[in-house]
Amino acid sequence: MAGSSKKVIIAALIGNSLVAITKFFAAAVSGSAAMLSEGIHSVVDTGNQVLLLYGLKRSKRPPDERFPFGYGKEVYFWSFVVAIMIFALGGGISIYEGVEHLLHPRPVETSFLNYIVLVLAMLFEGAALYFALNEFRRVKGKWGYIEAVQRGKDPSLFVVLFEDSAAMLGLFAAFVGVLLSDLTGNPLYDGCASILIGLLLAGTAAWLAYETKGLLIGESAQQPVADEIKRLVREEAGVEHLNEVLTLHMGPEFIVANISVDFEDAIGAVEMEQLIARIDRKIKRVLPQVKRVFVEAEARRQLIPEESC
Repeated sequence: MAGSSKKVIIAALIGNSLVAITKFFAAAVSGSAAMLSEGIHSVVDTGNQVLLLYGLKRSKRPPDERFPFGYGKEVYFWSFVVAIMIFALGGGISIYEGVEHLLHPRPVETSFLNYIVLVLAMLFEGAALYFALNEFRRVKGKWGYIEAVQRGKDPSLFVVLFEDSAAMLGLFAAFVGVLLSDLTGNPLYDGCASILIGLLLAGTAAWLAYETKGLLIGESAQQPVADEIKRLVREEAGVEHLNEVLTLHMGPEFIVANISVDFEDAIGAVEMEQLIARIDRKIKRVLPQVKRVFVEAEARRQLIPEESC
């Protein structure tokens, strides 16, 4: 998962860097607000990919005394920062430029250059989107796209997918804005395209922030993981009753499991210790993403919902 995320981020980083240079050149020559907004969009995306790579690198640091469960949540934090940057820098500046262009319209010059740059940008962004989409399809399995985003525990992958999708829509809006300004001679279409790009980025950022917030606060593992832990515990001789299983994602591939078990009364202290050690080893072997297991010996609880996880 982490390797796939890194490849997707690097591909998007290279594509956005090349696109940003061409967009700013076209904006400087033509005076198009939509092209300038697209250039800002690409710079923000490039910076975001750098932040995601930084977050991935920091999340791999081993546990220490201060952070005994490691630094896995760093990738969640930096993904949330990326959402804020898209909203504040990408969306805010694009809307500002669009409004400025509406208040003080300037004719768009050298439109042909804008068309060339936009087509090249679509090719670059399309390639990055295709790569990100293929990786996302491979990871999401049988889930639908929206369900996979909602259930996914590696935000860096769907952040890039969101960015690339928004980039393609933004390029289309810029193309339409430049084309209408060119055909009608009215530069207001160009300003409207810039505002539309800003609103698109703001909406994308809001969705990203919403999806990342739960991971940052602390989400449980997916239900199949919790169900498998329950099955592994219940099949052990000596387990009278499984009270509950609580799970928490400390990173995309780091799950902590807290298990409350009512053991048979006939089990002695040494046998219970061996049984707990066996449960710990078995869970970690079957579910490698479960890195830490805590087993509590408690009396049987009543009316515990079966779906607790």
